[in-house]
Amino acid sequence: MNGQQTIQASQEAGSRKMLIAMVGIGVMCALLIVLTYEGTSERISRLRAQALQEAIFRVVPDISSTRAFQLTAQGEFTEPAVPDPTRPQIFAGYNDAGQLKGFAIEASGQGYADVIRILYGYDPVREEIVGFYVLESKETPGLGDKIEKDVTFLENFNGLDVSLDETDEALRQDVVTVKSGTKSNPWEIDGITGATISSRAIGNIINESAAVILPKIKAEMNLFSDQQ
Repeated sequence: MNGQQTIQASQEAGSRKMLIAMVGIGVMCALLIVLTYEGTSERISRLRAQALQEAIFRVVPDISSTRAFQLTAQGEFTEPAVPDPTRPQIFAGYNDAGQLKGFAIEASGQGYADVIRILYGYDPVREEIVGFYVLESKETPGLGDKIEKDVTFLENFNGLDVSLDETDEALRQDVVTVKSGTKSNPWEIDGITGATISSRAIGNIINESAAVILPKIKAEMNLFSDQQ
């Protein structure tokens, strides 16, 4: 074997060693990712369920217990043993006497940076939204995340009109987000200066959700009326 062949053989051996090392590192990283996921997924799920339960009690005042329902593809409410993550959930809230006080309704939609998941409280007697909470958001810190923190913005959801029309099949007025400081109607959301897209997204999410869910709640009130 001449010198050139020796050099070539040495280079090939070095390349094989590097490839083996890279494959080994890749396998180790993949294994660590899997082990980390397996080790934390149960805790993450538990914490999410706990956060959701706490949010329900925040958006529906004066309740002490809840029942979870889900809207099926056929447009009917059921109490599933295992919720379908692709279908919206609602939570009926009851006081100590077992009387229905309102609903916490999950909804989601596109924000500025990513999908925003929210929970809003609904009083079927007043036909108003009575609470609001952001479950998940990746909006820009200091701007879009004001939908979670801005006191004036959050006050929009202490009596937001979502009443149904005479047919009980549609909202009387669409929920809309207006320019900051220009709200003049009870179905309008006063937007946030500097976070126009994010605050407008909240209006869109609530409007689309309420237009579908609230007529169905109205039609099936007997299903929720008494705690079982």
